[in-house]
Amino acid sequence: MMMDTDPQAAAPWWKFGYVWLVIAGPAAVFVAGVATVWIALAFPEIVIAEDYYRRGAEINKTIAAKEARALAPALQGRNHAVTPGREGD
Repeated sequence: MMMDTDPQAAAPWWKFGYVWLVIAGPAAVFVAGVATVWIALAFPEIVIAEDYYRRGAEINKTIAAKEARALAPALQGRNHAVTPGREGD
C-alpha cells in the first residue's frame, strides 16, 4: 500500500496562497465599486445652469474689458510714438 507523501494534497483549499490571490482581484474590484457608488450617491454633482453659455460669454467680456483697460497706456504710447512730429519741435 502506497501512501501519498505530498502534504499539500490533503490540505484544505483556503491554505493555498494562489486561491487567495485569485479571490483578491475580484474582491478588490467589488470593494472599489461599492466605494464608487457610495461616493456618487453621497456627493452628487451640481447641475449646470441652463444659461451657462451666456454667463460664460459675460465673464469673457468682463475679462477682455479689464485687459483692454490695463493695456490702454501702452496703446497710447505706441500710437504717440508713430505720430509725426511738428515742424517746430
